[in-house]
Amino acid sequence: MEKTVTEAIQFRRSVRVFKSDSPLDDNKVTDCIANAVLAPTSSNMQLWEFYHITNSNMLMEMTTACLGQNAAKTAQQMVVVVSRKDLWRKRAKANISFLKSQYGEKDKADYTKRESFALNYYQKLIPSIYIDFLGILGGLKYIVFQGIGLFKPIYRQVRHSDMRIVAHKSAGLAAQNFMTSMAAIGYDTCPMEGSDTKMVKSILNLPYGAEINMVIACGIRDEHGIYGPRFRVPFKEVYKKLD
Repeated sequence: MEKTVTEAIQFRRSVRVFKSDSPLDDNKVTDCIANAVLAPTSSNMQLWEFYHITNSNMLMEMTTACLGQNAAKTAQQMVVVVSRKDLWRKRAKANISFLKSQYGEKDKADYTKRESFALNYYQKLIPSIYIDFLGILGGLKYIVFQGIGLFKPIYRQVRHSDMRIVAHKSAGLAAQNFMTSMAAIGYDTCPMEGSDTKMVKSILNLPYGAEINMVIACGIRDEHGIYGPRFRVPFKEVYKKLD
C-alpha cells in the first residue's frame, strides 16, 4: 500500500548503500519523475529537466563523476535534476501559448484586464528580468531596482546570479517531490551533492547553459544502507511563530 505524505516523508532517508539484487521498476520511477514536474516553480517557468539513467555503462561513468561514493556505486538507477535557466525564452513562449489557448482567439483589445496582465507578464516582465549580457545588464538592473526600492517595495533579485538561484530553487522543489514520491512506494534515494558537475554534463551531453542541480541515486535500501539515526536540531530552534 502506498504511504501517506507524512509516512513517506518520515520513511525517506539518504540511503548510502542499496541492495544489488533488488531492481527497480523503470515505469514506477518515471511516474515519480512525472510527480516531480508538478512541483511549484517560479512564474511557472519550469526551468528544469530530468535525466533518468538506467544504462549500466552510464551508471558506471556517473559513479566516477560522483567521486565513487557508495550511494553511486550501488545505485540501481540515477536521476539527474538539471537547471535550465537558459531555456527561459522557450518556457515563456510555452506559457504564452497556453494562456492564449485558454482565453480563446480574440483581438488584443478584447482581452480582460486580468488576461492582458498575464500575457504582458510573460511578454514584457519576464524578458526584462531574464535578459542579460555578461552580467552587465543584470548589474545595471540591480542598481535601478534598488533605487526604486528606496521608495516602494519591489522585486530585487534581477542579477544573473539571482536568476540562477531562482531556477535552482524550483529544481530543488521538484527533486523533493520526486524523492517523496519514491518513498511513498517504498523506493529509496540519496541526493548527492558531491559530484564533478562538468563531468556529469559531459556524460549527459548537456549544453553550456545547463547546470546540474543534483544527482539522485535510486534503489532499495540495504540492511546497512543508512549510516545512523536521523538527527535534526530541536524543532523549537527553527520554528518561529509570529502572533
